[in-house]
Amino acid sequence: MADLKRKPFGDHGKVHEITPQSAGWRYVGFSLYRLRAGEAAGEATGSNEVILVVVEGKASVRAAGTDWGVLGERMNVFEKTPPHCLYIPAQEEWALVADTDCTIAVCSAPGKTGRSARRIGPDGISLAERGRGTNTRYINNIAMENEVFCDSLLVTEVFTPAGHWSSYPSHRHDEDDFPRITYLEETYYHRLNPREGFGIQRVYTDDGKLDETMAVADGDVVLVPRGHHPCGAPYGFEMYYLNVMAGPVRKWRFIPAPEVKWILDRDAK
Repeated sequence: MADLKRKPFGDHGKVHEITPQSAGWRYVGFSLYRLRAGEAAGEATGSNEVILVVVEGKASVRAAGTDWGVLGERMNVFEKTPPHCLYIPAQEEWALVADTDCTIAVCSAPGKTGRSARRIGPDGISLAERGRGTNTRYINNIAMENEVFCDSLLVTEVFTPAGHWSSYPSHRHDEDDFPRITYLEETYYHRLNPREGFGIQRVYTDDGKLDETMAVADGDVVLVPRGHHPCGAPYGFEMYYLNVMAGPVRKWRFIPAPEVKWILDRDAK
């Protein structure tokens, strides 16, 4: 079985640390801190650009030589309010102190020097509906390709209602052939409400050489190195995930799975 599902390695402090080396790919890094009020965290960005996402809680943040004050507003991610985020370029440092219990995601990918740190959200981020029927879900776009302050990172939040599907119809972005398709590695940080629930994610290729279906629990991270990657939220449990994507071209171009292309064609009419 491919090592695509990563469980948190604790419930406090740094609970995820996924690097290109540990994932077996080249671009995406993802870490997660769960801190108690008064606790601190910090890192150097090195050769990567970073987007800090305050998933829950509030924290006082310094980065790239600037005091950014207190970031964060929602205390539970399922409030669905826009997140407070901070972009930090390569060769800088960041440090924070938790004002409340908080969850901080660290999204990273290769970056260039010379860019400026900047706040992202909550202003300018609004919950957008996508899909139809039980494929309806809700998106907080944090840094997709229309945002030009990044070199590599694409970051977004998705809320999937109970009984619905997401990242569906199934699609892949695993070839470097822009504009037909782009190569983008991807991580999914999953949350469930109620947290005792579970969700489903399948990662599969057209040739069947990769085909893994996983039950994901609250706090799990799924790696998508290639292939299609739909998610399902069972009746009774809504699903959140934070997506991080990166590759050689900062564009999101995908190809649907052959068995579901007719759904896209029908819905486009």
